[in-house]
Amino acid sequence: MGGKWDTISLPVRPGLYLNFVEAAAAQIKGGARGTVAVPLFVYGSAEEGKFYTIEKESEAITLFGADNVQPIRFILDGGAKEALVYTMPVIVSKEEGAEQAAYTAMREAFEARNFNVFVYPGEVSATEQNATLSWCLSNREEGKHFLVVFGGTSIEDQDVDKGNERTTRLTDLYAVNLINGVEINGTTFTSSQYATYVAGLIAGTAINRSITYTPVRATDVTKRLRKSEIQKALEAGSLVLVHDGEKVKVEQGLVTGKEKIRAIRARQAISTDIAKTAADSYIGRLDNNADGQAALISAVKAYLERLELNNVLTGITVVLDPDRPSVGDSVFLLISYTEIDSMERIFLTIKI
Repeated sequence: MGGKWDTISLPVRPGLYLNFVEAAAAQIKGGARGTVAVPLFVYGSAEEGKFYTIEKESEAITLFGADNVQPIRFILDGGAKEALVYTMPVIVSKEEGAEQAAYTAMREAFEARNFNVFVYPGEVSATEQNATLSWCLSNREEGKHFLVVFGGTSIEDQDVDKGNERTTRLTDLYAVNLINGVEINGTTFTSSQYATYVAGLIAGTAINRSITYTPVRATDVTKRLRKSEIQKALEAGSLVLVHDGEKVKVEQGLVTGKEKIRAIRARQAISTDIAKTAADSYIGRLDNNADGQAALISAVKAYLERLELNNVLTGITVVLDPDRPSVGDSVFLLISYTEIDSMERIFLTIKI
């Protein structure tokens, strides 16, 4: 479906313009297309080693039992359209090698499915966190784009430095690391457990919106951070939840690579849509000549212009790459644009 470089051919026929416009519209809707992938380790009488697509909590309760659906509940409460659940086969051997093999098999199974955010339902080891990030990056190289949300233990949640250390270890543009847990009506959830809610929030937010200052469903955080600690966490690229005296909210929507989640999701949407639409309908159906290349450029511009109308990006340029000749069966485009950020810092000077 496309990797670092895509050979893209598009047909000149009715629907070419429409296909890209529809793809852009779907991305802008956010929650209407937001899918969170999650492996489930305890799932009642449901069949193991199987995928289930869950859109309603009641469906999850019926399949997995009321005591086992909190991760799915958080994902849907966060705003995702659906949870893509994989029931992990029982790991008979507790040897490290056997566990790693089971996790690897689970991740490979997810590769054949479409989703926007991946998250674990609770704690996993640092080894598996590292392996999961490596898996995410490997998929990115092959043209499959998604975010991964991580969290930590209850002990780590009480030490901002430990949370930031995890952020540093998992630094990448496709990773998000929550460093504090929450309380909900007297029940405590670690950052690893509540990462499922954050995953749902990210997946359910349109790509022309930020999650910065978004209120979350919690009554308090397990550790209220001082201003200096919040600043330190943001500088590290950590995702921090704060209690502002009235509600719990996301301080700033950051990936561990210190860029905005909004910007990264827009890049992922563009990469996914252009590659998928070309692979599904257009490769091999258009002559690689001036007319065909012009049609391709027009189609890509139409897609990006729809995003521009919805304040995702601006300053669009789509041309043939001057450094790579588009000859034979290969077409190379050079695409540039400026991402539109959210207003997150307001500075006032008041003269009296």
